[in-house]
Amino acid sequence: MIITILFALAAGALVSLSRQINGRLALATSPLIASFWNHLVGFAALSLLGIIIGGLIPPGAADAPWFAYLGGPLGVVFVAAGSWLIARIGAANTALLVISGQMVSGVALDLLTGVPTTLWVVGLGVLLIMGGVLLMQRR
Repeated sequence: MIITILFALAAGALVSLSRQINGRLALATSPLIASFWNHLVGFAALSLLGIIIGGLIPPGAADAPWFAYLGGPLGVVFVAAGSWLIARIGAANTALLVISGQMVSGVALDLLTGVPTTLWVVGLGVLLIMGGVLLMQRR
């Protein structure tokens, strides 16, 4: 469990670093161009890794429903929005607001899909994050 937690924390740090780098690129160019280069370089790196490791296109990939592939376009919007936001409201505010949106939508999706959850614990987590957003706005 410790390895999983450390991995998640490292992934979160990399997301923050990625947003900061893309935000700087967006300042020099535009959020659309920053998102384009983010995804082009990411695609090249992932393709190379897939070629080295193998199994990039698993059997049955063509049988997946159309909406299974919406993660790509949604990711483009996420990266472009992050690049635009970070230059205007800073890294901490962007991170807090993005995490707030993820928590609220995650709770809603869990409730809609019937995933067992302890509602008061999740609700408390959302409230704490929203409290952090409010505190950041007061400075």
